[in-house]
Formats: sequence, C-alpha cells, structure tokens
Amino acid sequence: MKFKDKQILGKLIDETTIIMQMIDGLNYNGFLNDEKTKRAVCMTLINIGELVKNISDELKSDYPEIPWRAISGLRDITAHKYQTLRMEDVWKTVISDVEPLKQRLEKMLERDSK
Repeated sequence: MKFKDKQILGKLIDETTIIMQMIDGLNYNGFLNDEKTKRAVCMTLINIGELVKNISDELKSDYPEIPWRAISGLRDITAHKYQTLRMEDVWKTVISDVEPLKQRLEKMLERDSK
C-alpha cells in the first residue's frame, strides 16, 4: 500500500470517529432538532468524500467491496445540494454505514502492516 493511501486511510478513520462522537447519545429526533450537529456531520461527510477522491485507483480496485464512488458521490450531493439534502437520509447513512466503513478501513491498515 502506498504511503499516501495509508495517510488517507488514517484520516478517514479519524473522520468516522468524529462523526460517531458527534451523534453519540442522539436519537433520530435529537439529530433532526440539532442544527449544529446536522451541519457538523454533513461537513464531516464532505471531508470523508474528499479524502476518498484522493485514494489511489490501485487501492480502490484492491477493495471493491467498499463503495468508493457512492462515498464520493455523497460528498458531491452534500456539498452542492445541501439545501435539498434530506436529513433523514443523512441519519440513515451515518447510523448504518459509518461504523462498518471504519471497521473495514482499520482492517485494510492491519492487513498492510502484516
């Protein structure tokens, strides 16, 4: 694995951790009623998508089970269509996808260090 990819994976893991910390203790309604958290989560999703865009094509092809294109596509939607973004969809994404993504990224780094 390229050094640059390792750095990006580390940053992605950090960003997923940040999202999980931001929503810790919140339920769906709490999230919808917390404007600061909604905006912070969306900004962090943008960061994640931007980082994914900088991962090498080689690494992406080595791990096709990760939805790289969908992650970067969410970044584009969140950044350019924020006013029409459905926060219900953001919540579902964060609840169902962030922790599994973090776990996969951690395994990628573990495999590379062996």
